[in-house]
Amino acid sequence: MEAGEDGWDEELPEPTVDAAERLTRLAREVVDEAEADAYREDRAERLAEHGFTARVREDDDTLVCYPDEWIEDGTVQIDRIEDTDRAVEVSLSGPGDPDDWSEIEAHNAALVERVAEDHTEVHAANARAFADFMGNHYARPMDSADADEVQEFLDEYFPRNAWPSEEQRDAVRASLRYVFDAADERTPL
Repeated sequence: MEAGEDGWDEELPEPTVDAAERLTRLAREVVDEAEADAYREDRAERLAEHGFTARVREDDDTLVCYPDEWIEDGTVQIDRIEDTDRAVEVSLSGPGDPDDWSEIEAHNAALVERVAEDHTEVHAANARAFADFMGNHYARPMDSADADEVQEFLDEYFPRNAWPSEEQRDAVRASLRYVFDAADERTPL
């Protein structure tokens, strides 16, 4: 399969993979099991539109999206796998791929710009600090941060590396909500 204009060369569209990752993270974060089931069902429906199924490989905390034809009675049939490259894997913990840094930075910069357009300079500065933290430390978009990563930013990175003013310190939690709002994501605070 040839790469598209954006460099994505997977059978499963990149926005669908991104949505599957987001929904998987949301399902893990919620306390209510019915809400978690709703997120997993939404993920399954989105992947099914493209003939794919998801599972989380617990041993390395990876979301794996693979073609439905590999499955029988909920189990992957090894003899049906002709090309393992058809599956898409996304790590759910730890850093992303540093080779994607420029794309991640562009994504994060766009979110910072949206915050700057809708809110004060203080919120934009805090959003920029969070973008730097997620891009440089995790090589991931800032709207993919989970609750632990947000807390690490608030407790460790922000006070030590952002050199925040008192106004920034007072506004940082609101700033992070604005970042997630700009991305149409639920804030993990």
